[in-house]
Amino acid sequence: MKAIIATTVFGVIMMFAGLMVNNKKSIATIAAVLFAALLGVNLWDLASTSANAADNLYFSKMLRIEHYSVWFNTLMTGCTLIYALLMGREIQRVGIHVAEYFALIFFILCGLYLLSSYNNLLMMFIGIEILSIPQYILAGSDKKNLKSSEAALKYFLMGSFSTGILLMGITLLFGAARSFDIMDIAAVLHTDALNPLALAGIMFIMIAFAFKVSAAPMHMWTPDVYDGSPTPFTAYMSTVVKAAAFFAFLRLFQVSFNTLSAHWTLVLAIITAATLLVGNVTAVFQQSVKRMLAYSSIAQAGFMLFAVLAVNKFAWQGIIIYAVAYSVATIGLFAVLVKLKDFTYDGFNGLAKSHPLLAFCASIFLFSLAGIPLTGGFMAKYYVLLAVVQQGQLMWLVIFALLMAAISVYYYFRVIIAMYFKTGTPEMSSPVTAGDKLMLIITCALVLLLGIAPQLFLNQV
Repeated sequence: MKAIIATTVFGVIMMFAGLMVNNKKSIATIAAVLFAALLGVNLWDLASTSANAADNLYFSKMLRIEHYSVWFNTLMTGCTLIYALLMGREIQRVGIHVAEYFALIFFILCGLYLLSSYNNLLMMFIGIEILSIPQYILAGSDKKNLKSSEAALKYFLMGSFSTGILLMGITLLFGAARSFDIMDIAAVLHTDALNPLALAGIMFIMIAFAFKVSAAPMHMWTPDVYDGSPTPFTAYMSTVVKAAAFFAFLRLFQVSFNTLSAHWTLVLAIITAATLLVGNVTAVFQQSVKRMLAYSSIAQAGFMLFAVLAVNKFAWQGIIIYAVAYSVATIGLFAVLVKLKDFTYDGFNGLAKSHPLLAFCASIFLFSLAGIPLTGGFMAKYYVLLAVVQQGQLMWLVIFALLMAAISVYYYFRVIIAMYFKTGTPEMSSPVTAGDKLMLIITCALVLLLGIAPQLFLNQV
């Protein structure tokens, strides 16, 4: 609870910092310090969260601050701190409103905290909107770039459309259960499993969340929005924000709809298979690494959907590991990408000779995204697939996911081949400082730590 208040206060502080501080570097430093302070507040929340669920209810039982959700918040805040340290100078180059950009990121974190702890569908809706609206602004923050404005408009229109579908689903569920409380809904559905209003509501909510997490066939907005948005903000909206949406997705379907899993599992399994197919196959044909990563994020969403499909403990572990491993690796890779002027594969030619550390770190991040052993990405895929295997169903989908993972190796390794086996001198958009190198090394170490000792991140689950 303290973290929700703190992130709101820090967001307001950043807004005033924009009026009082003119130096962009000072603003970025203030933001990094506040992100570190917010991480400390989350650790404080983690230590003080009671084991008694009744002690953790707030706002007329609309929020349930559990140990698990606070741990997720802590990890995502840590990822945000890494993002701020890696991308701080690049955010300064986007435009003149640097303090406002960081303020919006704090408000996004506020939405994330609500989505990890909601106990009521209305609070879930508020959390999604607080999470989404700042993203529309950040997507269009590069005023001199027409593609940025186009990305913001597409994002806003698709986000509004999915919000309408979500509200329709919430309305139908309220009609079936006469309550917005997710525990009350679970109790009603347990006794009336074939309520047609509830089943229709579940389908509407599933489609709405599919839009939010860019699952096929509701993924159409993703490539253009991610490609058109300023690269530093693409890195954030494709990682931490996506993880928050998945956590909310998992929380609702595990807590409220688990008794009806026989009615929605097949539909979600088909969406998962389509997401894996579209994301991986389309990524193969991209010539821009940034656009490839947009389709890659769709493919990664397909794997994260396995956690929603499996109604067991491994699903909760899987979403934690996947959220952290995917976020850290992708943020690190974008930190390398943003240093280059040319985002095509040819732009990476010869990077290993001119900047060996950048090439090495990028290779580790790509190994993780591809699911190579000893990286966090491998353990992430292992846990989400294990969750479905333990469920004892959908083995065909697990086999299909492994085939799609093999395809992903091709487009990830294209970047590695360009860096190490092709000649060229990449043009850099900004110098690589000692601080950049230190943060990239730390990020690589985290990716490897996740792969070697994932239990360090699961002890709180």
